[in-house]
Amino acid sequence: MEDKLVTLVTLTYNKALILKELLEKEGIEVTIANLHPHNPVVSSGVCIRIKESDLPHALKITESPVWLSESVVGEKSIGLTREESSEILVPVDFSSYSMRICEFAFHFAEKMNYKIILFHAYFTSMFSSALSYGDSFTFPKVNDRESKNELKKVQSDFDALIDDIKNKIINKEFPEVKYSTVLREGVPEEEILKYAKESCPKLIIMGTRGKHQKDIDLMGSVTAEVIERSRITVLAIPDNTPLKDFASVKHIAFITNFEQFDLIAFDIFVKSWNTYKFSVSLLHLSDVPNTWNEIKLAGIKEYFHHQYPTLDIKYDIVKNDDLLNSLDSYIKENKIDIITMTSHKRNIFSRLFNPSIAQKMIFHSDTPLLVINID
Repeated sequence: MEDKLVTLVTLTYNKALILKELLEKEGIEVTIANLHPHNPVVSSGVCIRIKESDLPHALKITESPVWLSESVVGEKSIGLTREESSEILVPVDFSSYSMRICEFAFHFAEKMNYKIILFHAYFTSMFSSALSYGDSFTFPKVNDRESKNELKKVQSDFDALIDDIKNKIINKEFPEVKYSTVLREGVPEEEILKYAKESCPKLIIMGTRGKHQKDIDLMGSVTAEVIERSRITVLAIPDNTPLKDFASVKHIAFITNFEQFDLIAFDIFVKSWNTYKFSVSLLHLSDVPNTWNEIKLAGIKEYFHHQYPTLDIKYDIVKNDDLLNSLDSYIKENKIDIITMTSHKRNIFSRLFNPSIAQKMIFHSDTPLLVINID
């Protein structure tokens, strides 16, 4: 089938030249159309046209807020450091379900040939006191021995976790993959985000307690905050999920609001997880029945089928009058193994990503949530 040309964006002539150079450095063939026949510089707008197959790659570049910066032209592709990364960041809190997260992460790392970073952030009395009192106050002195004992306890818990992992590897419960540990003092979500910014891992895998757990879930709250602010894709795994490995995933729901950011996220998802076999349901949440939404979904399905011919793709609309319960019912009826969405702020699902509502979303279901960040 012929790879037809599509219009990527309409720009002034000067900006079109900048984007053309950047795209061509990424191996994307570009045609500038609608030029003024005598003086292209004064044209009111020209079209950047590319091959349809290059559209997801090109959109990743054009949606970056820095692509017009002169310093970008001639540099490596945007996000190259993350693409080159071979690490999975796995925050743990030594709870009973930390091992569940490790189990999933180790199997995934083996399949994708990644290295695991086991990460834990902790408080000591000294650090907590510093947070509780502002600079204008004199906070009480903390016994140095007490702080050392607290750190010793944390290190002991971390050592115990590693011993458990080693035993599971010996007993063939976990695959043998490379891993290392990172221990930092500070607020967990802040330290996770800071480390992710420094090391730019491929993926963050975190845990939540699940919807039937009544206890306060610190890790779930941290997960919600990381999802909201992370520039890295986050996979949140509830404790009660039956999944032990991504290889057992058969059906994924990808939520779309017909934004081109969803197109980018879907392309990232398919290319990142292409060693696995599964079917995908494209979901749109709608307040009222709308035939046009179904037409758009069918169009997206046709485009995806052309781009990813081996992928089994369906589409459906979920009523949005009661978001969480409607989605939960759909998940059960269609045996959805993982929910996938983008966290781009222009997407309507951005309303989910503030700490209070995000926790509801995470705690409501026992289905893992994969949040793809394309900023």
